[in-house]
Amino acid sequence: MSGTAGRVIPCKAAVAWEAGKPLVIEQVEVAPPQTMEVRVKIKYTALCRTDFYFWEAKGSSDTQLFPRIFGHEASGIVESVGEGVTDFQVGDHVLPVFTGECGECRHCKSEESNMCDLLRMNPYRGVMLNDKKSRFSLKGNPVYHFIGTSTFSEYTVLHSGCLVKINPLAPLDKACILSCGVSTGLGATLNVAKPKKGSTVAVFGLGAVGLAAAEGARIAGASRIIGIARNPDRFEEAKKFGVTDFVSTKDCDRPIQEVIKEMTGGGVDRSIECTGNVDVMISAFECVHDGWGVAVLCGVPSKDAVFMTKPINMLNERTLKGTFFGNYKPKSDLPSVVNMFMEDV
Repeated sequence: MSGTAGRVIPCKAAVAWEAGKPLVIEQVEVAPPQTMEVRVKIKYTALCRTDFYFWEAKGSSDTQLFPRIFGHEASGIVESVGEGVTDFQVGDHVLPVFTGECGECRHCKSEESNMCDLLRMNPYRGVMLNDKKSRFSLKGNPVYHFIGTSTFSEYTVLHSGCLVKINPLAPLDKACILSCGVSTGLGATLNVAKPKKGSTVAVFGLGAVGLAAAEGARIAGASRIIGIARNPDRFEEAKKFGVTDFVSTKDCDRPIQEVIKEMTGGGVDRSIECTGNVDVMISAFECVHDGWGVAVLCGVPSKDAVFMTKPINMLNERTLKGTFFGNYKPKSDLPSVVNMFMEDV
């Protein structure tokens, strides 16, 4: 047992008091983990677009819970465990995940889904499942959790199903981004798009998710990987992830899907959209080849966005798919993703 087990831990956290207002470093108190919960000392945390989205309150009014501690892309070390937790112990190196795996529901038992009924991403809930209370407090008042993780705090409490034990030799400063963006992009390609060796792949958006999607295409053996982004400064870095061709959307005077079709003689075999912009989603779908082309959407659009395309695009045997967290089951699959990273595939 750790010296702090069973005790309230005071620590620093970046607290959001209002939508869109600067975060404030506050001294908060983190309560001990309850049944099926784990308290983690966060070592590294990254910033994801999803944090921005809900901090700016772009979701529905039901998601606007303040004060709140954001953050979900992180790595840490187990400080203590609650009653009933058998798969973690003090000192384990772990990744918090915003979508969990209970292991018991229909989704968890399905080989096709990773959308756990109990622990899937839920921005509407700001408390723990066990007792509907927050483990964070500030001057005696509760501070809300964010999608079950809240990693912008030196310590946080999670449901054990939202935590993944990883190889202790994995560098935590790099492994943290595997808990969201990188796994989302990599899985979108390897698990959902599934390009064949020698195929052509278009990746829309060259941020962390897009670069990971390109890396997935490289691992799969794609012969041509086309990176599409507005900013051409991203192109040089993208070469390190296997991108062979680049298209800057701001230099195009016609729809990008037409440009891609012309470049590839009818369209790419697979495309992965990583921006969340609905117009880009449409382009990603309409640029795939008829007969066998598959487009995968993994960017998160605004809640009122509407996807529109001509039905003939689907009747001509193009396939449109969506993915959540790259279709990885976090507890089952992420350890192998970490090992893949360590082996530098």
